[in-house]
Amino acid sequence: MSETTAKEKPLTHYRKLLSDGLWTNNAGLVQLLGLCPLLAVTTTTINGLGLGLATTLTLIISNLMVSSIRNFISQEIRIPVFVLIIASTVTGIELAMNAWFHELFLVLGIFIPLIVTNCAIIGRAEAFASRNSLLPALVDAISMGVGFTLLLMLLGGLRELFGFGTLFAQSDLMFGEGAEWMTITLIEDYRGFLLAILPPGAFIGLGLIIAAKNRIDQRMTEAVSARTALQPQTA
Repeated sequence: MSETTAKEKPLTHYRKLLSDGLWTNNAGLVQLLGLCPLLAVTTTTINGLGLGLATTLTLIISNLMVSSIRNFISQEIRIPVFVLIIASTVTGIELAMNAWFHELFLVLGIFIPLIVTNCAIIGRAEAFASRNSLLPALVDAISMGVGFTLLLMLLGGLRELFGFGTLFAQSDLMFGEGAEWMTITLIEDYRGFLLAILPPGAFIGLGLIIAAKNRIDQRMTEAVSARTALQPQTA
């Protein structure tokens, strides 16, 4: 095996990890995990960003810790150990948010500690971090976390746009008092669309996003098939 080929294999592996987390195996769009907080707090873009960053940080810390101790815990107690690691991580993040992002902490409420019950986190710890070294576990955590965060922000942005006619409202909750300028008012004197900010609006919005992803995947598959059919057949 040439040196170039040996270098390409890990790069291909990491590219697959990134594409899986961001698109192909997105926790919210494909695995349909973590739907409770996803549907509950995404009334604005900032709420989605706040919960997404907390979830991503939890994924990174828990994946790294699970990967680092994977050879020292027996199979019989691995799940309780993973849950203990995740719960401890979430508790630390909750206390930090309460101290430095108190108003955002109040808005997100119970859904911060409920990160512990997010099946995507325990799933990545069991299915990936416990079977891989630190660097792949880190890349997997980042890709899954960023993919979930982008989905939270997209759904929150759509609901905020149709519900309030704005984007990035209440940015000061995360970025401080000087961040009011980030608010974008797209529709002046907008009376609002109540359904968008109610729970049914979250289900409808997520369904539309999933349908759009499936359509994009279908078009990409058709394009690949068309290119393959046009290639000359070799003996």
